[in-house]
Amino acid sequence: MTVETGTEAPTGTVTDPQGRPSCWWHGGLPDYVAYHDTEWGRPVGDDIRLFEKICLEGFQSGLSWLTILRKRDSFRAAFAGFDFRCVAAFDDNDVERLVADAGIVRHRGKIVSTINNARRACEMADEFGSLAAFLWRFEPDAADRPPRLDRATLGALAQTPASVALSKSLKKRGWSFVGPTTMYAFMQAVGMVNDHIEGCWAREEVEADRARFQRPV
Repeated sequence: MTVETGTEAPTGTVTDPQGRPSCWWHGGLPDYVAYHDTEWGRPVGDDIRLFEKICLEGFQSGLSWLTILRKRDSFRAAFAGFDFRCVAAFDDNDVERLVADAGIVRHRGKIVSTINNARRACEMADEFGSLAAFLWRFEPDAADRPPRLDRATLGALAQTPASVALSKSLKKRGWSFVGPTTMYAFMQAVGMVNDHIEGCWAREEVEADRARFQRPV
């Protein structure tokens, strides 16, 4: 996620539509609020959803996450629900089909990258038993996290040692559009870190979800 600023309180929390203190970055927009409340930071262990998150974060590079979020259903339709074993079989005709699809971001390089990354994901799932088993190895230790996460701290977290390590490992395995900033946004999205700020109603709930989550091995 790219943090978006506005006229929010200096504490970093705002009152959400239900009257609760919440992270400021959703701006009160209904679809963004729903994403904040139900998805962002919740741990994900499903290979298809993890692949989807990596791909969408790659498409988001240089754009607003809200733009991607609002196109997500179209992305899912265009990329076979992000089933990477299906996407891995896409050919040049599929590339041209996707470049012409107004429902998604028609960036040829990112489209070709998604197909390449699907093939790399197949290799990784075969090697490690699942894509999740590989990716969750990069969850940072609690000691490596900021002691207190406020608005200023979150705004400065563009990348971390863990996201750099994940980026380097994926690139070594042939993935593309997986830079350390993109990978940190991915880690935020899939719950490898809990970046709901102090005072946000969702922070404790997400932390409880993370405590219950069975890390894939």
